Amino acid sequence: MAQADRTERTAAPGGADDSAPAARPGGFLGLRNWGRDARGATTWRRGLLLAVLAGLTAALFAFHAEVPNSVGNLGSLLETFLPWLGLAVPVLLVPALLRRSATALLALLVPAVLWANLFGGLLTDKSGGKGDWTVVSHNVAAGNTDVPGTVRGLVASGAQIVALQELAGSSLRAFETGLAGAYPFHTVEGTVGLWSKYPIGGVEPVDLKMGWTRAFRAQVGTPQGPVAVYVAHLPSVRLKAEGGFTVNQRDASAQALGDAIQAEPLQKVLLLGDLNGTMNDRSLAPVTSQMRSAQGAAGNGFGFSWPAAFPMARIDQIMSRGGLEPVDSRTLPRDGSDHLAVAAAYRYSG
Repeated sequence: MAQADRTERTAAPGGADDSAPAARPGGFLGLRNWGRDARGATTWRRGLLLAVLAGLTAALFAFHAEVPNSVGNLGSLLETFLPWLGLAVPVLLVPALLRRSATALLALLVPAVLWANLFGGLLTDKSGGKGDWTVVSHNVAAGNTDVPGTVRGLVASGAQIVALQELAGSSLRAFETGLAGAYPFHTVEGTVGLWSKYPIGGVEPVDLKMGWTRAFRAQVGTPQGPVAVYVAHLPSVRLKAEGGFTVNQRDASAQALGDAIQAEPLQKVLLLGDLNGTMNDRSLAPVTSQMRSAQGAAGNGFGFSWPAAFPMARIDQIMSRGGLEPVDSRTLPRDGSDHLAVAAAYRYSG
């Protein structure tokens, strides 16, 4: 009978032994079980393919300038969307955690650090207060679905200088009529135009080697002194199954625009336009090497401007040189165009 009592005390209902120690949870993601798996592989031997992919991502960040343009202009294509390559880190992080691979997790630190070094500064607010005047650049799109709404948005921006691209036909007349009340001075050359609250003079087309006018230079008499303003719309780029990223015409136009800006006699220069390329794209170096991006200096975030429905790249640019200090940069709300308008405030530093 005593033996039976002992048996009853040690046997749990249903036959389980309640004297056995309770199983301990593995902790977050089973960290206590990051040893060998069923095949005997340790946490350092698992996930080697993930580690390789992390290494390739890091290499693209570190050496993107070495990716050749000789095959489908892959270098320029990569640089156009380079910030988005950072998505590879969280995508690879999930299987690295599921595989409990310490090797893959350590490898992922490298592209994460490189991304932060390249683009982390864009995530901070670098605006520096009120400027002397504001400029706006907008590719209004030849097929704009709401020209009156676009006009209202431009006027509401409070900008003193507005540059527009893709002006054509009836939409051009609508913009001229709609903006006349707020901007007493304007000029249009080909499909690009400039509206200003300050006098405009010295207008000269810039030959982009395209056969028709899509850029010009003007002198704007601001209260702080004359400023050379370049308005430009570089040729579009295309991603094709045959030929890859076709940018040759744009690159030739970028060289021509860069040459014109380099020869500019005025010290203070603004460039407003759709360059169909980002500041990272090496092919725009004839322009970007001598100009300062308002977004990079005074923006808050990436400031992507295209396509308007889901912006993925900053191809609409506002740049300056010579005593013009950007103190704010932003995109304007979506309107009837497939681009977002970009705005920047400048302080005249003498």
